Amino acid sequence: MAQARTALVIGGGIGGPIAAMALQKAGIGSTVYEAYDGAADGVGGGLTVASNGQFALDAIDAADVVRDIGTPLAGIELRTWNGRTLGEFGTLPGLPASQFVWRSDLYRALYDEAARRGIRIRHGKRLVDATETGDAVTAVFADGTSASADVLIGADGIRSTVRSLIDPQAPGPSYTGLISFGARVTGAGLPPTGGRMLMTFGKRAFFGHVVFDDGTTAWFANLPRREPMTLAEARAVPAEAWRTTLRDAFAGDRCPAVELLDRTDPADLIITGPSENMPVVPVWSRGRMVLTGDSAHAASSSSGQGASLAAESAVELARCLRDRPYAEAFAAYERLRRDRVEKIIVEAGKTNANKAPGPVGRVVRDLLLPVVFKLSKPEKTAWQYDHRIDWASPV
Repeated sequence: MAQARTALVIGGGIGGPIAAMALQKAGIGSTVYEAYDGAADGVGGGLTVASNGQFALDAIDAADVVRDIGTPLAGIELRTWNGRTLGEFGTLPGLPASQFVWRSDLYRALYDEAARRGIRIRHGKRLVDATETGDAVTAVFADGTSASADVLIGADGIRSTVRSLIDPQAPGPSYTGLISFGARVTGAGLPPTGGRMLMTFGKRAFFGHVVFDDGTTAWFANLPRREPMTLAEARAVPAEAWRTTLRDAFAGDRCPAVELLDRTDPADLIITGPSENMPVVPVWSRGRMVLTGDSAHAASSSSGQGASLAAESAVELARCLRDRPYAEAFAAYERLRRDRVEKIIVEAGKTNANKAPGPVGRVVRDLLLPVVFKLSKPEKTAWQYDHRIDWASPV
């Protein structure tokens, strides 16, 4: 069985360009196919690229793309609704600080870097089917066109079409019980937070904010909601109505949520919609098709690891395809990745549960978390953040 030398990358978001750049470094040519007609500029809220994500990007000479647009975060402080500190954690010794970036900036930076490296990204190519012959896989798009290569890589997100083609019985995303929002506010008049993200477990919702040295403030909120709501349904609600709902949710909490909501223009409110993660995806590959990033292992935003895990998986997949025939490469890739990503998804699920525990659960959480932080040792989290990929090592 010959090793792959060409690939179709389905999905042009964050993971797709990273996968294409990793494949290029592995000597595998690829084209990225994006369903939407235009680029995703201006879409999405803030996120962090952790040290492990930066290490993965370093392996393909792309980490400076993040550092050039990001702002280092010194750490995170967790607080109760009345301002009491529950715990703090910062960057582990010897590791680079997490970089805060706006998703739209990260998307554009990766898109431009892939183009600079000569990688083609084709828009308006919504995948509807894929067929295999003895020596190739052919993607069929909604516009009637098709494309063939040695392998097809699904980097098409949490609602992956490739996942359903690989396994029609594959699970879909799971709602975490939270609707998410955010915004960028200038001139809020709040003092800088010293590079720390301040996170507040409010009485009725969860709030996070960071004030940078230039006064710009980034905030996000997770609003518990029992009934699931699609992104389209959430965005159909007027932004002013959501602002009113969020103001009510944070009324009485000793954090700047209400003040920042008042200073947020409704037009600038980012409605990111339902917070979701993926149940265990039992089948990552079939024949010449394989999944990577959120299509295989979407951790909720509470993990702070979505982009970083996508980068890791893209790099490991390329490394495996560099060194092994595709069937062996897919198996090796899954062995390298599955246990790690599923463990991180479980940890993120615990965080989500703490954000919406109910009145009694809130009291128990606020009593127990300080004890947990006092007893916990930073090195116990090193497995998440001090994860490095040895690109030169053979698979």
